[in-house]
Amino acid sequence: MTTIKGVLFDFSGTLLRIEPADAWLRAALRATGVAMGEAELARRAAELERAGALPGGSSPVALPDGLAGLWEIRDRDAAQHRALYTGLARQVPLPAEELYDALYERHMTAAAWQPYPDAAEVLAELRRRGVPTGVLSNIGWDLRPVLRAHGLDRYLDSCVLSFEHGLQKPDPRLFAVACRELGLDPSTVLMVGDDRTADGGATALGCAYLPVDHLPVERRPKGLRPVLDLVG
Repeated sequence: MTTIKGVLFDFSGTLLRIEPADAWLRAALRATGVAMGEAELARRAAELERAGALPGGSSPVALPDGLAGLWEIRDRDAAQHRALYTGLARQVPLPAEELYDALYERHMTAAAWQPYPDAAEVLAELRRRGVPTGVLSNIGWDLRPVLRAHGLDRYLDSCVLSFEHGLQKPDPRLFAVACRELGLDPSTVLMVGDDRTADGGATALGCAYLPVDHLPVERRPKGLRPVLDLVG
């Protein structure tokens, strides 16, 4: 059995979790100064969630015809990512046009993300062991400031983001880039992620894969600790 010498982590749903849709909408309302009653807020937040408008949240229950193609390539380009998610949000009537952009801006802030309880602990232990680690994310914006704000960047050796390479998981070429960033052969790298299709695609390149559950942070306090048992 090949010894695991390095670890790649997905971002959303693996190391950190996006805030609930109602908190997301509430923050955008504060940022724009738009008022909304509690009952309407709860209803619109639920509609936004069903629309799949919150990046890192639920997938759309149904994709509008005009956005279906964009959904498939959303993480290859920053402009496409914004266009898709603001387009999904616009499926829900909101009281002010500026809320749609405010919602998108909010999800890119550190305050919108919460690390899983064991994320810092596991990353710190890998660093203590001298194990190279990195983030490999399908995403349309630069998440490094979020990692930095939560104190996780200090434990990472690399950060490979799909939109910066015009590729998205499960494309083996993106996993190859991430393995090169760690300076390791793919056969010695473990990919950790919540998406068994996107993250599990690492196995096509020869990486090992450890799935984790995309759960609220309070329901997954120790989901990353098995990584430490797999790394030699």
